[in-house]
Amino acid sequence: MEDEGTGVSFAVTVAYGENAWQVRSFRDDFTDPQVAVDAVRNLRSEGAAFALLCVDDDYFVIVRPHPARDMFLLSDATMAVDDDFAADILDELEADVPDLDPEELDDIDGWPDGDFDVLEDLGLSEEVLGVLADDQEAWPSEQLMRIAEELGFGEELAEATGLER
Repeated sequence: MEDEGTGVSFAVTVAYGENAWQVRSFRDDFTDPQVAVDAVRNLRSEGAAFALLCVDDDYFVIVRPHPARDMFLLSDATMAVDDDFAADILDELEADVPDLDPEELDDIDGWPDGDFDVLEDLGLSEEVLGVLADDQEAWPSEQLMRIAEELGFGEELAEATGLER
């Protein structure tokens, strides 16, 4: 991976209903994980629904509300060292921010953390999601596109975000 991110940021909700995927953009200020939870809940989807967030192509987050507890997957836990939104995601997961010096972050490979089974009921196993999230050679936007393609909504994600397939 190159040293400089491409700066791609987006926030979309994804819902499956009436035998089709619907992908829609929503507010992407990345200040509060509850914004993504609320965006998904406001869909009032009878089928599967979740949010995909790409933050400056530095990391991604998958958010899936559940009645018992909301599920989150953060693609790079090391981002929480100096990024408040990533730290808030780890807080939602009741996970600690890695004890790393911010100066060391460029020399450390990040690692995903969270609910790897967040999309398992849709056919994306936690093993496959773990491999996709841990791909150090792909940009987070590319990782999300691969996830979308695995689940069958790559074209819809590309259209909603302007990403190339």
